[in-house]
Amino acid sequence: MHNPLLRLPPLDPLRGFVAAARHLSFTRAAEELHLTQSAVSRQVQTLESALGVPLFVRGIRSLALTPEGARLASAAEGWLDEYARLAEALRAPGPRPVTVTSSIGISALWLVPRLAHFQAQHPDIDVRIAAGNRIVDLAREGVDLALRYCADRDAPPGAERLFGETVIPVASPAVAARRLDRDTLPQTVLLEFDDPTYPSLRWQEWLTATGLADLRPRAVVGYNHYDQLIHAAVAGQGVALGRQELIDHLLAEGRLVPVGCGRRVVEGRGYWLVPGPGAERPEVARFMEWLRGEAKGRPESPSL
Repeated sequence: MHNPLLRLPPLDPLRGFVAAARHLSFTRAAEELHLTQSAVSRQVQTLESALGVPLFVRGIRSLALTPEGARLASAAEGWLDEYARLAEALRAPGPRPVTVTSSIGISALWLVPRLAHFQAQHPDIDVRIAAGNRIVDLAREGVDLALRYCADRDAPPGAERLFGETVIPVASPAVAARRLDRDTLPQTVLLEFDDPTYPSLRWQEWLTATGLADLRPRAVVGYNHYDQLIHAAVAGQGVALGRQELIDHLLAEGRLVPVGCGRRVVEGRGYWLVPGPGAERPEVARFMEWLRGEAKGRPESPSL
């Protein structure tokens, strides 16, 4: 008898694969899942063997998704997120956490570094962060709030603008040249956000505007997740185009410094707080008020 369930590849290794794809690191994936690095590596190898295709390109000290791996990561993240939400809804009733969805970049760079402040102020309120780059249906998937980056004209009804977007070149203090010019660019590694739908975060536009488009940097390294690009800049791997509102804490702490070749306000786009059906719950209302305060009280960043 034909049974399609028997044709499925093993499902448990998907967790290790999705975590490794998110971090582009077996070590950091292992830390997230509370496993050993070798266990995550074995999970990925098991999945690759079952599918018959490589999912990662493994370098000496680097990890990158193959085209097949990128397709699987994009789909599997959505599958696992929906399964987790369904499992949560089926569990025995109890205090409901405040569930917040946002992109991986907003979660990793803006929300999570601030979350300890909320927990200290409201230890009685549980919070669940559902990070992912797909747009979820808040009502259908039982999500209380969303943090979204979009064009102002595309903001959904009832959303409120938390802040706009300013882009500045940044680097670790250990490598920052303080300026990008004709003398420094050929010795500089540029970190590129590998998404053509965000032209303000692409180096070609910046180099053209500053009259440097005819020069080649030492190297260009691309990343398909913005938080990974920023972590690479903090680690001293090159100069990135920083979304100032997301990295203001890194600038205030001195872990990143501006590289003086301009600062641009991205007109007509911003970061929005979108309430879901649960927004009237008292704990959700308190979380929303805390988010508003965090958005208004961003630390001062160093000037160029």
